[in-house]
Amino acid sequence: MKNGYCHLPFAILAAWELLAASLASVYAQPTYDAPYPIDLPTALRLAGARNLDIRLARERLNEVQANRQSAVEQFFPWIAAGAAYHRRDGVAQAVPAGTISDAHYQSYNPGAALAAQMDLGDTIYKSLAAKQLVNASDQALEAQRQDSTLSAAQGYFDLAKAAALIEVTREALKTSQDYQQQLHAAVSSGIAFKGDELRVQTQTERYEITLRQALERQRVAAADLALVLHLDSQVELIPQDTLLVPITLFETNSSMHTLVEQALRTRPELKQSQALASAARAAKNGAVYGPLIPSVGAQAFGGGLGGGPDGGPSNFGAEGDYLLGVMWRVGPGGLFDSGRVHAGRARLAEAQLGEAKLKDTITSQVVVNLARVQSLWAQIALARQNLATASETLRLTRERKQYGVGVVLEDIQAQQYLTQARSEYLTALAEYNKAQYGLNKAVGGPPAPPALPQAMRP
Repeated sequence: MKNGYCHLPFAILAAWELLAASLASVYAQPTYDAPYPIDLPTALRLAGARNLDIRLARERLNEVQANRQSAVEQFFPWIAAGAAYHRRDGVAQAVPAGTISDAHYQSYNPGAALAAQMDLGDTIYKSLAAKQLVNASDQALEAQRQDSTLSAAQGYFDLAKAAALIEVTREALKTSQDYQQQLHAAVSSGIAFKGDELRVQTQTERYEITLRQALERQRVAAADLALVLHLDSQVELIPQDTLLVPITLFETNSSMHTLVEQALRTRPELKQSQALASAARAAKNGAVYGPLIPSVGAQAFGGGLGGGPDGGPSNFGAEGDYLLGVMWRVGPGGLFDSGRVHAGRARLAEAQLGEAKLKDTITSQVVVNLARVQSLWAQIALARQNLATASETLRLTRERKQYGVGVVLEDIQAQQYLTQARSEYLTALAEYNKAQYGLNKAVGGPPAPPALPQAMRP
């Protein structure tokens, strides 16, 4: 037992050292050598869970809810407990005789008071306005969620497009490098023109510059997406799937009128504006009708009263006081306060005009995003056809070269047309997906699960 007590501190120290080593390994400075793959569902989930703008909107909602609670609490009385001491040294007038004589006495008055002072009109309308402000903040939170989801989706498609264009540029660069090596061998053998080799070398160098630019765009897109998801921008995000496929949340032949009606019915920004207008209407009614409702004051005191003259007998007994009164306020903050009434009406008119303007903006957003979806879908079809044409052009050019009737310039142009066609096709796909999510945000719909067709590799 003695040895056990002797070695117990060492055992505890060893355990603490082991725990410290484990914590150090967990919280060690992270390394960012390897990129972090991410897919669209993960980006959307992280946007809803970690976006700072959403968290800020949630805290604003908490603040407004607390303000509403304070407004409701104005209906309830409050309690005050304390004690008072009073002493008189000097002349005093007797009641009811009215004689004046020297007096030296004291009194004390311990107890508790239950008091309520309610400006009923002001309190009623302020509580109604506070309720509408809570509704407005709740809708603002939902609007921020949708904005963050849209930003995450568009940021992911920008990242996917950048990664796909890198692959296109790398393949074009490798093709050009192989062609340059073939021409170099032919020039060394004396069967090809040195200028042709230099033309291909120029194209290869341009592809190298384009590749560096594409890598830069991918890194910038990764940093932008990390900012939206509140991740460390030092971590390089890469798309888990480099294949871009069209995502259909809305059919291209969707009725514009139906989508506009849905947007005006479901957009949280419009519901927020309507709640703000209701709050402004309650504030205006408070200025107009609130002063007509009287303020009510009530007080009940229970305790004791004791004291007496110096050197004389002292008495103490129970005491209770009760007070009830009503009043109307006239002037600033009350009846005939025309400035307050005019200000309330102006704020209501401003809120109503803002709602009308927001409806026009929402309608315009639906029209623009639907037009983008329809246009980009047509561009995808045209770009796919152009890609097929460019691929066939390069194939025929290579056949001509095999028979010795082709020229280097034709081959270079065919490669360039193919690279451009692939880039335009990928860009149209990415922009189409972004437009689908933009239209989804415009109509106020929740993020719908994407319908993924079979991937078509460009």
